[in-house]
Amino acid sequence: MANTGTKARGMTMTQKILADHAGLDRVEAGQLIRARLDMVLGNDITTPVAVKEFRKIGRDRVFDRNKIAIVPDHFTPNKDIKSAEQVRFIREFAREMGIVNFFEVGRMGVEHALLPEMGLVVPGDVVIGADSHTCTYGALGAFSTGIGSTDMAAGMATGEAWFKVPEAIRFVLTGKPGKWVSGKDIILHIIGMIGVDGALYKSMEFTGDGLGHLSMDDRFSMANMAVEAGAKNGIFDVDEKTVEYVKEHSAKPYKIYKADEDAVYCCEYVIDLGTVKPTVAFPHLPSNARTIDKVGNIRIDQVVIGSCTNGRIEDMRTAAQVLKGRAVHPDVRCIIIPATQKVWKQAMDEGLFEIFIEAGAAVSTPTCGPCLGGHMGILAKGERAVATTNRNFVGRMGHPESEVYLASPAIAAASAVAGRIASPDEL
Repeated sequence: MANTGTKARGMTMTQKILADHAGLDRVEAGQLIRARLDMVLGNDITTPVAVKEFRKIGRDRVFDRNKIAIVPDHFTPNKDIKSAEQVRFIREFAREMGIVNFFEVGRMGVEHALLPEMGLVVPGDVVIGADSHTCTYGALGAFSTGIGSTDMAAGMATGEAWFKVPEAIRFVLTGKPGKWVSGKDIILHIIGMIGVDGALYKSMEFTGDGLGHLSMDDRFSMANMAVEAGAKNGIFDVDEKTVEYVKEHSAKPYKIYKADEDAVYCCEYVIDLGTVKPTVAFPHLPSNARTIDKVGNIRIDQVVIGSCTNGRIEDMRTAAQVLKGRAVHPDVRCIIIPATQKVWKQAMDEGLFEIFIEAGAAVSTPTCGPCLGGHMGILAKGERAVATTNRNFVGRMGHPESEVYLASPAIAAASAVAGRIASPDEL
């Protein structure tokens, strides 16, 4: 008698990438697999632990010295003796192993802005990083996710990692964003809608004709914050903009994966980008989102424009557009941190630094710095900051009784001028 069982359903983008890298014809949500890796990433906080675990494995070399990237960016330039010792430790390891992609002060950047810029990640890659915001590279149509230092050690040794294949949520983006609405506003809107655990261990897959109105910088910002909804990864359809970006930045071969028409999603959201307003996340969760018209009068002490979420050249240009011919409020410290050396130089060459400095802002070398309460802008008790960073947990930027409000570069720059949370249209 013929088998009349149910036909297997199609796969999502993420499932296709994982199946290919696991050497399997197909995978299903919940399946445990072992997949080969195209890139293993670590920074100055997580790599020292990974190196110690790597030593325990007993290997005398890494699996591929071209497929590991180590970027000291969190507490660098070294803020104290301990951070200096940490970087020295991983610098010596990188030299011993011949790791090609070790990026120091002077040629470094915030890791998740630097790797795409250097062409180290392309569509179809599988990337693990000992940093939660490794999901950024989903903007390029890659599967990328954060892992712990022990998994980084195993990845450096074997070139493989194990995964539980995630379910997927489909986000269909339609329409065109309005004035001052960026990828940051869209992702804050989404996280506010589904909550910080709304995509727990799921893949957030972005598609729809609205993607055509989002720049690559918008997409990097959105994929970066997928983890703030609890997601395993965020991933975007690869389109002409993606291919153009990859061709400009990388010589690596790449593969485009598209979801099957009958792919299985646990749920779907359709979002008209034309209805999204500039959005601010109030303390102490990224999901505590309010549109700018519902913020009220919130006085602030500091503004930070930068990070792996919003430190790219478009972010610098937007901030300059708002600050040009205006002055930072006398009660506000405005700190601007280009995410990479290339962005730093481009902003300088375009005259953006002159605008920032004339407005009364400070410009820093690339660093994560204040985002995680590291340095370059720590908050005192009771102080409030508007930041283009990705997290606003209790004590994230300093004192546990300080407050961080997450916003786009446009809102952050306008707030620096107004001395309170404000839109550029209010200036």
